[in-house]
Parts: sequence; C-alpha cells; structure tokens
Amino acid sequence: MNARTRRLGGWAVLLAAALVCALGGWSYVQARGDDTLAYATARDAAMADGRSGLARLNSMDGRSATTVRSGLDTWLAASTGPLHDRLESSRKKDAAELTESGATARGKVTDAALTALDERAGTAALIATVDVEVTPRTGTGGTERKRFEAALARTGDGWKIKALDAIPVGSGG
Repeated sequence: MNARTRRLGGWAVLLAAALVCALGGWSYVQARGDDTLAYATARDAAMADGRSGLARLNSMDGRSATTVRSGLDTWLAASTGPLHDRLESSRKKDAAELTESGATARGKVTDAALTALDERAGTAALIATVDVEVTPRTGTGGTERKRFEAALARTGDGWKIKALDAIPVGSGG
C-alpha cells in the first residue's frame, strides 16, 4: 500500500467520523427542541408529584397533637386551590378529631395514571389506587384499598392536588 492510498484511507475515516458526529449533534438538537420531549417531561413531573401528594394526603401520624399538626402541614403542602382552602378551614376540627382517635395511617400509591394533561393551562387529572395501612390506637389494624381521581394544578412548587374524589369500588358481583 503506498502513502497516497493510506492518506486517502485516513481522510475517509476522518470524514466518516465527522459525519457521524454531525448527525449525532443534529439529532440531539432536534430532540432538545422537540415538543414531545417537553410534554413527556411535564407528564412525568405531574405523575410523580401527583403520586407523592396522594400518598401524603392519605397518611397521618395520630399518636400526638404534635405529629397531627405536622401531618396537617403535610396535607396543606400537598394541596392547592379549593382542596387547600377546605383543609385550611377545617384544620382545627381535624386536629382535634385526629388527635382524639390516635390512629396512624400510611398511604402508598400502588398504581396511577394521568388521564389528562394541559401544559398551557397547567392542569392534569390523575386516577390512582392507594393502599392505606391503618393502625388504630387500640385494636387490630389493617389495610384499606382506595381509588381516587385527583385534579392537579402546576404551582411554583410543582404539581399539587386541587381536588380529590373517591371512586367507589364495585362489588364485583
């Protein structure tokens, strides 16, 4: 193989590498500006925040007045709009009832899906199944399975729950 052939082969390899890099860069730039990617990012954020908020709204440590107050603060932090206002207005009554009962509940979202997402309006709808492990002050505890439909709103602190409705579980028979 002579020097000229080696040089041409070297240039061909460099040209191929440059072409691959250019195509990779172009593909990356296209994906970064893609509306589909932005929508997927918003969807994932709404889903994650919605799941987290729903779990927090189904959890409470009722062992003391201090833990109940902290739990109610968590509920308020997970909510916005009408739900937040309702929780705020019933806070004193809820604190007394929850402290008196002494029950502890821990919610875990077992399945969830977004049924709607409007990025421009900053709204989303979520359906979810939540297992709530309840431990009463006395007696035997258990796990309750609940289903919810939640309306979400995007806030400066992420997605929060603005409305929450229980979905009745059918008897199956």
